Amino acid sequence: MRFFIITVLYFTCCPPVFAQTKMDKTLKKFNKESVPYIKVDALNGMNHVVLLDAREKEEYEVSHLKNAIWVGAKTFDLDSVVPKIEDKNTEIIVYCSIGVRSENIGEKLMDAGYPNVKNLYGGIFEWKNEGHAVYNPEGNETEKVHAFNKHWGKLLKKGEKVYGAADGGP
Repeated sequence: MRFFIITVLYFTCCPPVFAQTKMDKTLKKFNKESVPYIKVDALNGMNHVVLLDAREKEEYEVSHLKNAIWVGAKTFDLDSVVPKIEDKNTEIIVYCSIGVRSENIGEKLMDAGYPNVKNLYGGIFEWKNEGHAVYNPEGNETEKVHAFNKHWGKLLKKGEKVYGAADGGP
């Protein structure tokens, strides 16, 4: 009987502790973790950081984090970013849909001598999943988030999914 109780307790209490989320698995599959992650709860409320959106323009125009600067992924141009962030010690948070494209942009920034670059873990999807606000180009809060496509959109649990013809990936 004691073995039975211990077994039941183990299987009801422990799996959530050991379970990996779909987001965890996806990021482990696609990222090298070459840019340190920052979790949503650590970013929420931080001041004096520069937020860079590494999604395509179409995605950014649906919604983005407040005060984020669009830099794109395929169209990323380091020379256009440098004048916006003159102090190389500035804390920079790069994000995309889930954190794959933003890792690539983060690597480029680090290679250019920016030492305080972080990748938002789970990107705008995780930000919205945890109940935080996103904004449209007019600066108004919106529920809409560009979900890229049906496959990647499965990782967005909250908000209104918007699909379009954006190129690239998460």
